[in-house]
Amino acid sequence: MKLLTYDSGSGPRCGVLSDNLVVDVTALLGADHTLRDVRALLESGDSPLDRVRDALASDIAAPGVPLPMVRLRAPVLQPPTLRDFFSYEAHANGQGARTLHEAWYRLPVFYFSNTLRVFGPEDVVPVPSATDRLDYEMELGCVIGREGSDIKAVDALDYIAGFCILNDWSARDLQFDEMAVGLGPAKGKDAASSLGPWLVTTDEMAPYLRDGRLQVKCTIRVNGDVWLDAGDGGTSYHGWGDYVERASKDSRIVPGDVLGSGTVSGGSIPEAIALGIDNARYLQPGDVVEMEVEGIGTLRNTLGPKENVDPDYRYKPIA
Repeated sequence: MKLLTYDSGSGPRCGVLSDNLVVDVTALLGADHTLRDVRALLESGDSPLDRVRDALASDIAAPGVPLPMVRLRAPVLQPPTLRDFFSYEAHANGQGARTLHEAWYRLPVFYFSNTLRVFGPEDVVPVPSATDRLDYEMELGCVIGREGSDIKAVDALDYIAGFCILNDWSARDLQFDEMAVGLGPAKGKDAASSLGPWLVTTDEMAPYLRDGRLQVKCTIRVNGDVWLDAGDGGTSYHGWGDYVERASKDSRIVPGDVLGSGTVSGGSIPEAIALGIDNARYLQPGDVVEMEVEGIGTLRNTLGPKENVDPDYRYKPIA
């Protein structure tokens, strides 16, 4: 199934895609309150994905709206947490430009991103005022469907409701300064993350799941020009089971949590430049960034103007 969050004029609601119609999940399940996004469905308990699947297969009548007539939102409007991993070797080592610490191979490391700045498909994403080096990062994302702690990697797929695309927008000049003093990426990742276009349930993605990884082709287009052609989502050093085990160790994951895979090899602008992509450069207001993943779909955003520009604010990036 493809579960989504949409707005047809009366606020966000959880939906499911059926024959190019967006079916209202609240009505489909006869819920006694509005399920305003996919997180709300997952939090409703009692095997929510099975209930939606069974209802679709039954004769239950529920309103449907043609997909082109709705505004898609991020499938999870505000995740409880957003943990972003760092798991593709060619991205981590700068396409071979540097040697990675041994801990990178031993541990699936992650940072926490900002859950208050999550954008959806077709949203206009404002350019942070303090950066001159705005980058995209093409990632795969999963959404947690069950609460758990200390989960073993072998059991991890039982806790994943499904997969989506994650664009981890990155202000590189801010990020590099922060990390030079031993913290971060913090402000370098604070302004925006994009999720979408919907959540494809784990059972539907099963044909692409091999060795705990999504063997999917990934493409990036900027203003219609291809900046990453057929990147391989299956080359991560660590797998989804490793992410879930690491995230839940001595901690807790809950429905609606998002885990990012880290940037697919070739999925950032410095890599596009290093790989000789014509016209590759840092992003500017007005740029249209499209990320397409096999089996999932396309996540598209347009960059808006820089927000809250203060002429008296001076940020001096490292050389």
